[in-house]
Parts: sequence; C-alpha cells; structure tokens
Amino acid sequence: MGGCTNCKGKSGCDHRKGEMLEAVADALDRLYPTQTWGERADTSTAPDLEEIAALADELATELDAATFVVPGGPDAACDYIYVLAIGRPPCAVQVRDQGVPAPAEWEGGLGSISETYLRVCISHVARFAAVQEIAIDVGADAGGFVIRERPRAGVYSAPLLRRMQRLVAILPAYDLRHLDFGEISAPPPSFRGGSYAARFGAEPATANYLFFSEPATMVTTSWLPREAGARAC
Repeated sequence: MGGCTNCKGKSGCDHRKGEMLEAVADALDRLYPTQTWGERADTSTAPDLEEIAALADELATELDAATFVVPGGPDAACDYIYVLAIGRPPCAVQVRDQGVPAPAEWEGGLGSISETYLRVCISHVARFAAVQEIAIDVGADAGGFVIRERPRAGVYSAPLLRRMQRLVAILPAYDLRHLDFGEISAPPPSFRGGSYAARFGAEPATANYLFFSEPATMVTTSWLPREAGARAC
C-alpha cells in the first residue's frame, strides 16, 4: 500500500490537518493562558447532554449499532459516546455504567468475553471530538465480574474504519470538529506538565489538555459483585 506521499488526496488532507492543528493551538492558548496542565481557564463551549444524546441517537441509526452515552468522571473534561461495534446488548458498558443486569453468558466463569467499541470523546472545553478504538473484556470470578477496558490511541482495526469514516462525517452537523488522535498524542510545544508527571509518570499529551487526564492507552479495571443486579433473562 502507498503511504501519504503517494496519495492523490494528500494536498487536501494536509490542508484539513493544518486547519485542525491551528484550531487546537487556538483552543490551548485560550484555555491555558499559563501554558500549564491543570491550570485551565474557567471557560466552556461544550455541547449539553441533550445534544450528545441526539448525536448518539443519530449514530445508532447511521452506523446500525447500539450507542451509549457515558458522562465523564470528575477528572475528565469530556463526555463519551460508546458505539458497540463487535458484541451485542446487554453489553459491558450497559452493565458497568448503566446498571443493566449481567447477561446469562457472563455467568459460570465460561472464559473471557471480548467486545469492541468506537468511543467518541466530546470535549467540555471546546467544540472538539476524538474517536478511540476500545476493547472491553469481561471475566467471571467467584463473587462477581472483572471488566477490563483497553483503549487504543486511535482507530486501527480494518473492520472499524468504514464506521469510523461515517461517524466523522456526522460530527460537523453538531458543530464538532474531529481531532485525529495521532495529531494530539504528543505534548503541545512549550507547554508545561505541572503535576501531571507525578500522577501518571509521563508528560501530558494534547489530548490530556482537551479531553481526559489519564494517558490515552491506560487500561482500567472494574469489579462488579453479582448481587449488584439480577441476572438478565
């Protein structure tokens, strides 16, 4: 396969990439006047939850997939839409985040169940969205279920790319600019990480200034007791 150098669309892509990077630089200057992570100005241009729910509904229709809105935690500057790409409801996101009872196949310790999602990160502080490929594995133990979320820094699996393209094409209708994770995975030039390295052992990437605090590929593990909900029929 030819790379970007041989692509007939390279000039148009370079133009869009330049506009994206300029928008990111402008947002960082506005949000972080001291150029230090953790010292964000008190400003927000975020979509509200009603807009995010409307986007999730449209994605469900256009991508022919179940979608789930998950508010960001206290450390996040974004909310999420999980698009179930491989798997079926009731799925891990519903059980973990929405209180849906665990499906019957989770019982009995029958081995790990794996699901794949596109996770849309929607910033609280700028009209930006970024998309990650997420794998979620579920295993049963004696008392409950272990749910492990494994993010990737972008979308790489070939079966997901067509949905990814359709998803990105829908975002402008909601006044959201798509940011390619490959372009926001390094620290922004001349910015200082503040307390970030003490917490996470690395310098913050641009994504950490605009979306969430943790490293983009950090694995998270949850444990849910069986008694948290009745078994699904």
